[in-house]
Amino acid sequence: MGRQDQIAPFSEGGVGAKIQYGALCWRQGPAGVEVLLITSRDTGRWVIPKGWPMPGLAPEAAAAQEAWEEAGVEGVMNPVSLGRYGYHKVLSAEAQVPCAVAVYGLRVVRLAEQFPEVKERRRQWFPPEVAADLVHEPELARILLRFVPPREGRPAPIAGE
Repeated sequence: MGRQDQIAPFSEGGVGAKIQYGALCWRQGPAGVEVLLITSRDTGRWVIPKGWPMPGLAPEAAAAQEAWEEAGVEGVMNPVSLGRYGYHKVLSAEAQVPCAVAVYGLRVVRLAEQFPEVKERRRQWFPPEVAADLVHEPELARILLRFVPPREGRPAPIAGE
C-alpha cells in the first residue's frame, strides 16, 4: 500500500484545503453524452483538467484555461458549478496538500492537435458511467454519473439540487 492509500478521505469541510478549478469536458457522441478524461502527468491516472486559481480570471475561466493547456479543448463553459470533489495533491515524496476542486461543465467545440501539454498527457472520450469507474476520487465519480448536459441557453443545475 502506497503513501496515497494511507491518507484519510477528503472531507468537504476539511481544514486547510486549497481550492482548484476543473473542467468536465463533454460532447454529444453517436451513442449519447461523452466526457473527456486525460492522464495525470505523474501517475498516468485518469483525471479531468484542473488547476490553481489564476489572477484576473473567474473560476470557470480558469477551468477553461486548464482544459486548453492540459487537453487542447476549446468550447463553451457553463459558469454554474456542477459540484466539487476532494483529493490530496502530492507535491513531493514528503509533502501533500488537500485540495477541493470546483467542477464546471465545458461543451467541447474543438480539440486541438497541438496544445501546451500534448507530449505529457493522453486524452480519451468515455461514456460518463465508464469515466466514473476510471477516476479514483469517489466524489468526482458521483459528479460524472449525475452529469446531464444543460439544454441550450440554460445553465446546468448544481449537482444534488
